[in-house]
Amino acid sequence: MRKKNGNETFAFADELAPKPPPQPYKDDASQLLNFLRRWPRTTISSRDIRIWGPKAIRDRESAIRSAQILAAHGWLIPIAARRWQVVRDPLIPSRSP
Repeated sequence: MRKKNGNETFAFADELAPKPPPQPYKDDASQLLNFLRRWPRTTISSRDIRIWGPKAIRDRESAIRSAQILAAHGWLIPIAARRWQVVRDPLIPSRSP
């Protein structure tokens, strides 16, 4: 219970701490896509994702599944088993004047 004394507000130890605001959920594929925008190389492997990628997708299954989702949407092009080329071009062509 907060107590007021003039302009001062006091909090006591028996009060519950306020709940932090909920964090927005980001699926693994969108986290990988955000990571790939900063990735300096033109290709990436599942090993690169597991070592350098977001912590949420550092296990083998999540890394491969996320890369396959991005490949299905055109952000990655499969080159070999567990290796992809990163697409840097925008998916929507810009209008030329």
